[in-house]
Amino acid sequence: MRADRQRAILSDLSRPHLKRHARLHFDPVRGAWALLSPERVFWPDEVSLDILKLCDGRHTVVEIVDELGGQYDAPAEDIAPDVETFLQEWSDRFLVTL
Repeated sequence: MRADRQRAILSDLSRPHLKRHARLHFDPVRGAWALLSPERVFWPDEVSLDILKLCDGRHTVVEIVDELGGQYDAPAEDIAPDVETFLQEWSDRFLVTL
């Protein structure tokens, strides 16, 4: 018996959060944040880290975009496609739940 996984599709009302097996960790030796997952380590850049920190299950995608727009002084409509693409890709990698 084989169970096929359904791809989660991002929506404006999605409340992304990190999967149970993934966590953000500050590495004091490197002075950088890492996303730890079993047998994998990701070193997100500054913008990716800002997105991941807002993936707490409380913020909707729209709220994440608005928050980042304020942090970076950028119009929401300019950054929304990049944020949405990032979240969808990380969901497809099984690191973020939508």
